[in-house]
Amino acid sequence: MIYQTETQTNIEMLDIPKRGMPVTIITGFLGSGKTTLLNQILKNKQNLKVAVLVNEFGDINIDSQLLISMDEDMVELSNGCICCTINDGLVDAVYRVLEREDRIDYLVIETTGVADPLPIILTFLGTELRDLTRVDSIITLVDSEAFTPNHYESEAALKQITYADVVLLNKTDLATQEKLKELEAYIQDIKAGARILHTQYGQVPLPLILDVNLTPIDEYTSEIEEDTHEHHHHEHTHEHHHHEDTHEHHHHHHHHHGHQSNHLENDGFVSVSFQSDRPFDVQKFQTFLTEHLPQNIFRAKGILWFSDSPLRHIFQLSGPRYQLDADEWKTTPTNQLVLIGRDLDTSKILSLINECLT
Repeated sequence: MIYQTETQTNIEMLDIPKRGMPVTIITGFLGSGKTTLLNQILKNKQNLKVAVLVNEFGDINIDSQLLISMDEDMVELSNGCICCTINDGLVDAVYRVLEREDRIDYLVIETTGVADPLPIILTFLGTELRDLTRVDSIITLVDSEAFTPNHYESEAALKQITYADVVLLNKTDLATQEKLKELEAYIQDIKAGARILHTQYGQVPLPLILDVNLTPIDEYTSEIEEDTHEHHHHEHTHEHHHHEDTHEHHHHHHHHHGHQSNHLENDGFVSVSFQSDRPFDVQKFQTFLTEHLPQNIFRAKGILWFSDSPLRHIFQLSGPRYQLDADEWKTTPTNQLVLIGRDLDTSKILSLINECLT
């Protein structure tokens, strides 16, 4: 499974020993289980060296703190939606991996739950990275229980399935057989012949998702060439195609865009970040969750400090479900919380959370 690197004089001059490094892109809507899958990969990688890029939609990078392998293989991307900062941020982060002296067999990228995968794919295939890496597969996770065809009316959720090479129907233990059949039919309707795997807790044999060479690179490459020859917008051969600023992304990938792009504006997503050096009162925080949490918050995650507990609490909320898992503090106790939803009243939410502090 280890991918052999090629040695060519011009690449050696660049001092990049990892030409042809396979890239796996993990995508999926808010709360579908991307970080859980990433942990499964890190736990089961055996002797493979896997470098990880984690991207979040929010000011606090919670996911990187939840990964089991917070070692030298971790490279954090700057915050904000990855497909809207596709320029220097992503390219530079990939170069940091490529230029390292130690062996790396795979690069795995975890995108935000509201990312459109296409500009990420085009960054690898429409820039100099195409000569240095190999896009191996786009893996899209779907929450079997929560996902519906009008899933939060999100353009991003649709595109994540459109560009998937493998769809992991995750959390199958929480969905009925009827729901699973409906989802499979819906996914096949969007992407005929889609490779669909059923999973729980992101548990999947790694040979089914790594080194599978499933991304149809030629299709994307021919599209980039068409765009380069014709410097204007036109109909594309793929259906469900990309938001308007994709042309900007791959023609001018060193030009910075803002964190928002059309798909985020269309979907109306907002992230609210909260940090405090004071602990929460556990009863007040539970009351906030059960009585005051706005219905249009789809996802929340955090590392929480409660006044009556010496432990660190990992908080995950996805749709109507939430869970708290406790472990030991590895750092000075503090509260870090990110909430993601649509059309949120940020100041009201922050005020309600502040009232939970002791």
